Amino acid sequence: MTNYFPIHLNIEYKTVVIVGGGHVATQKVASLLPAKANIVIISPTLQETLVPLAENGEITWREKEFEPRDLDDATMIIAATNEPSVNDAVQEAAQHWQLLNRADVQGTSDFITPATVRRGPLVLTVSTSGASPALARKIKKDLEQQFDDVYEDYVHFLQQARLMVTAAIEKGEKRTKALKALLEPSLLEWTRSGDIDKREVYLQQLLTGESL
Repeated sequence: MTNYFPIHLNIEYKTVVIVGGGHVATQKVASLLPAKANIVIISPTLQETLVPLAENGEITWREKEFEPRDLDDATMIIAATNEPSVNDAVQEAAQHWQLLNRADVQGTSDFITPATVRRGPLVLTVSTSGASPALARKIKKDLEQQFDDVYEDYVHFLQQARLMVTAAIEKGEKRTKALKALLEPSLLEWTRSGDIDKREVYLQQLLTGESL
């Protein structure tokens, strides 16, 4: 089994070429869209759910058979057809500096895409390195329940609060205490219950040193 190195890549505006326009391509597009990648699909046909994305410019669809030159500008490549011979051709055409994911054959990819839970800036990923995709999906569902939609607002608050603390308090023990105090469980409870005023009062007390 391949031992993958976990990493989060910044692919904003970088070109990701997906060869294939079916179910697997649809899954890959769904995971790539939040990363703001430049998504290009090479396929004679396109799954119906992807057509509106192509029509409004969220993805680029090249309605054609695969050719090696289709990979020229790609940073990442995903071979997602149901024809092994086409996926073989994609793998052969990929350059050493391009990251390749092949959906149909384990152990030949430079990277795999884990099961992902996104809550704004909070990104949780799960992988079994291909050993049990079903287990990865189960753990993802568990995480979706544990870290529900409230976490998006909560993490955005923590992000802004951290910036305010680092701007208001000099580096040292007092700042360290203030940053740790942002993890007070009440802040998540107030976010969940909509008590935003209580959350803001607590933050202001941190900034003035009253809660330390």
